[in-house]
Amino acid sequence: MKRLARLLPDLAPWRSSADFRLLWVQGAVTVFASFMALVALPLQIKELTGSPFAVGAMGVVELVPLVVFGLYGGALADAVDRRKVILATEAGLGVLALILFVNALLPEPVLWPLYVVAAGVSALSGLQRPALDSLLSRIVPHGQQTAAAALNSLRWQIGSIAGPSLAGLVVAYAGHSAAYAVTVAGYLVSVLLCRRLSPAPPAHDADKPSLRGIVEGARYAWSRPVLLGTYAVDLAAMFFAFPNTVFPFLADDLDAEWSLGLMYAAGSVGSLLLGLTSGWTSKVRRHGVLVAAGAAGWGLAIAAAGWFGNVWAVLLCLAFAGAGDMLSGLGRSTIWNQTIPEELRGRLAGIEVLSYSVGPQLGQVRAGTMAGWTGTRPAIWSGGVACVASVGLLCLALPKLLAYDAETDEDALARKAQQQATAPESATRTATA
Repeated sequence: MKRLARLLPDLAPWRSSADFRLLWVQGAVTVFASFMALVALPLQIKELTGSPFAVGAMGVVELVPLVVFGLYGGALADAVDRRKVILATEAGLGVLALILFVNALLPEPVLWPLYVVAAGVSALSGLQRPALDSLLSRIVPHGQQTAAAALNSLRWQIGSIAGPSLAGLVVAYAGHSAAYAVTVAGYLVSVLLCRRLSPAPPAHDADKPSLRGIVEGARYAWSRPVLLGTYAVDLAAMFFAFPNTVFPFLADDLDAEWSLGLMYAAGSVGSLLLGLTSGWTSKVRRHGVLVAAGAAGWGLAIAAAGWFGNVWAVLLCLAFAGAGDMLSGLGRSTIWNQTIPEELRGRLAGIEVLSYSVGPQLGQVRAGTMAGWTGTRPAIWSGGVACVASVGLLCLALPKLLAYDAETDEDALARKAQQQATAPESATRTATA
């Protein structure tokens, strides 16, 4: 029984931080609410245009705002109260959802607002994500960062499995306007929850957001081999082994068109299972090993998924890939929150937005292009092999990543001392506060 208890998620962050509880619940609400719009929006574009290109163009209008505002949002998170950034962007996202709702009620909905809203959502998400990510290191005690990352990932995986399914039913039976109405209501609840967060002001000597500040953050990341390794491993894994764009063709190759939805969901199922048995990760000190092992496991599983010709074996491999991706993500998140100084956390979170958003975008381009040359399955398994090889080479080139130890790393010890010195009230409020 005790062994089973060790596998269950570590709830220490939930018990120790009222702000973490608020953010967790707020995040759960917005995950479900946003999936309504994420499913309804491309379907509405498809219905209005009948063009796959028109639907795919959403990715073009979303990428640039995400990159630009993600970097600026990192500098903003270090210069102003992070609570205010989160609150303002949540309100802005609610307004954009309201625009979608009103447009859907028109006798003849207009196409161009859908693209404007898609770009606006990407921009606001880029502004918000660094503030959200950097707030975690402030409100959760140093030794509970891995547990906090696991709980947040668990919330996301549950939402990513149930959210699209529920959204599909709402759109099918109640229409786009109903889906957008749920999104508006979700953001309204989220704003009310965010208003209860404790203030998270910047350092007294914080500079205003600037290009110079962004460059300063990039230089810091470049000077830290451990951080550099986390970014590089994630980029390599996603570039070489992110085959989602060719899943429709893989389903055809396996003569199992019915399995397409399961292919998209399998990775989330694997991540969810790891999250439900993640208690042991709270005891890990070598988080760089988690990063590398998880990414290598992801690559091996993707290679196997491309190699096997049985659809159930492929789905099982994709589930293992999702578990590997989550394991690597837990290691990355822990290292970031345990080592980056508070005054730079926002700017580094902006760089992290690029790390985990640009990689999958480029990976889809690689997979689609290579599939056109070699066929679908070779494009998948060769990408997985390249992922494993690149992770191995990066570990050789950046040995400090594997050597990282939360108990001895200088940056980790310095950040722990910094957190203990500031001792924010929001990180120590009890469950009865």
